[in-house]
Amino acid sequence: MEIALSLLMGIGLSATSGFRVFVPLLIMSIASLAGHLELSPAFDWIGSYPALVIFLVATVLEILAYFVPYLDNLLSMISSPAALVAGIIITASVITEISPLLTWTLAIIAGGGFSLAGKVTSNVIHTGSTTMTGGTINPGVSLLESVFTAFMGILSVLFPLLVVFFAGGIIYFLIKIKKRIRPR
Repeated sequence: MEIALSLLMGIGLSATSGFRVFVPLLIMSIASLAGHLELSPAFDWIGSYPALVIFLVATVLEILAYFVPYLDNLLSMISSPAALVAGIIITASVITEISPLLTWTLAIIAGGGFSLAGKVTSNVIHTGSTTMTGGTINPGVSLLESVFTAFMGILSVLFPLLVVFFAGGIIYFLIKIKKRIRPR
């Protein structure tokens, strides 16, 4: 059961890395330093004070950059590989007590896959908001994405099982919206 919860936590955090690369790493660092998150020994550095400072500075810079119209679209495009790597590292770092082969297989497939799904969703949202409004609502979209990323990251650490239900609700909501938007 602990492995399943670790995997759910990794998936939830990895998915949020698709929206903001450094927010889930910052949350992991804080949770580890507070004693609420056990990291795999190879990734103990995530729970160090130097990493906390680096993730904090990187998070602030990343969030601020997303408030600049058109720069947010450029950042969304070039941060795709970073989100993939972050998603893999995040998932690998929270999975403990299983073989390295299985850990890395799950990290690449689940962590990488969910981080890319989050990144594609973010890119579509930013491209759509830029296309429809000329970028005028992009700062609002960026704020919502940043809040969503922080909320889901914290939820992933504290209540990994709820991430499944919350993500399912979001998918259901998006499908309903798509059906209403579809031309009749």
